[in-house]
Amino acid sequence: MFTINNEYNYKKDYKYLDSVLNKTLAKEGVKDCVFSIIFVDNETIQTINREYRGLDSITDVISFALEDNEVVDKTKERVLGDIYICIPRMIEQAKSYGHSEKRELAFLAVHGLLHLLGYDHTKSKNDEKIMFSLQEEILNEEGITR
Repeated sequence: MFTINNEYNYKKDYKYLDSVLNKTLAKEGVKDCVFSIIFVDNETIQTINREYRGLDSITDVISFALEDNEVVDKTKERVLGDIYICIPRMIEQAKSYGHSEKRELAFLAVHGLLHLLGYDHTKSKNDEKIMFSLQEEILNEEGITR
């Protein structure tokens, strides 16, 4: 189960996100979990990026995993963490990449969720290839293409 904090007041129809996120969880064998998606503006994401990552810049998505340093009991409900998505950056990237906002938002949500599940594309080129291939596979299976 995920919740969306929509104080940014972005579009209200997220049925496709429910489907793509559930597909992601199913592929990873995760059944009982909770996490949040928070939509923010440029200023908020830049502040978060500066305070928690030491990078004073706007970014598209930041994930805070709550299971990073602990052994996970997969028989209990898991509290995965929070995903912050910068809506203005998402809109800008959709235009830049020439695809829909739906596709870009779904990509960022899946990307953030995979980080909550332990994927990290910054460690090696192989890890990046694995994570980005999985993201594309999930989006394509859900019919959310470029």
